[in-house]
Amino acid sequence: MSDHTEHVPLRDRLRAIRMFDTDLPGFDPAEAPDSPVALFTEWLDLALRSGVPEPHVVNLATADVAGRPSSRFLILKDVDEAGWRFASSSASPKGRDLAANPNAAIACYWAKQGRQIRARGPVVPEPPERSAADFLARSPDARAEALAGGQSEPLDSEKRAVAVAEARARIAADPGTVAPDWTLYTLQPESVEFWQAARNREHVRLRYTREGSGRWTRTLLRP
Repeated sequence: MSDHTEHVPLRDRLRAIRMFDTDLPGFDPAEAPDSPVALFTEWLDLALRSGVPEPHVVNLATADVAGRPSSRFLILKDVDEAGWRFASSSASPKGRDLAANPNAAIACYWAKQGRQIRARGPVVPEPPERSAADFLARSPDARAEALAGGQSEPLDSEKRAVAVAEARARIAADPGTVAPDWTLYTLQPESVEFWQAARNREHVRLRYTREGSGRWTRTLLRP
C-alpha cells in the first residue's frame, strides 16, 4: 500500500511540518553578558546538559573571488575573544575560497532548543605551529584522510584506498607527521547574533556588534 503523502504536493508537506514543538528555554536579552563569547558559552553548556546532539557542528559559508557562495558543515574547534576557529586543508574548496575572499559566516541551529547563533567577519589563518597542533589532535584515521588529500575531487576508490594506506604508514612511522596544507582558521566576528524561538512566535533576536575599540554593543532586532 502506498503512503498517501505521496499524493500531497511537496509544498504542502513542507508547510505542514510543525515548528518549535518542544519545551523551549527562555532568554531575557536584558540579562545577556557584555560579550557574545560569554553568551555562546552559556548556551553551549545548556545545550550539552540538555542533550542537544553535536552542538559543535556549524555551517560555514564562504564565497569565491566572483562572489559565488558555498556552504558546508564542519566542527567548531574553539571560541574566544580572538574569534571562532575551524580547520581545513587550504587546498580544499573552502580553503581556496578563503584565499580569494577572506570573509565568511558561521551559523548553528539547535532545533531542540529553538536557538540559532550566527557570526560573520574576516577570516585569518593561524600560524603554522597552531595549525600543526590542531592536526596532531585529530584521530589517526582523520589524520590519514587529511594527509591523503584530494578533498572534493572526483573519487577513485582504488587510488583513495592506496593513498590512505600510505598515509597511515607515514603516521605510524612518524606520529608527528602533519599535512602541509592543514590550516587552523579564525573568523574574527564583526557581529554575532543570537536568536531564541518562542512557541507564540514572539522570538527574541539579539545582535552584538564590535566597535572600533573592540568593545561590543548590543541591539535587539525584529525577528
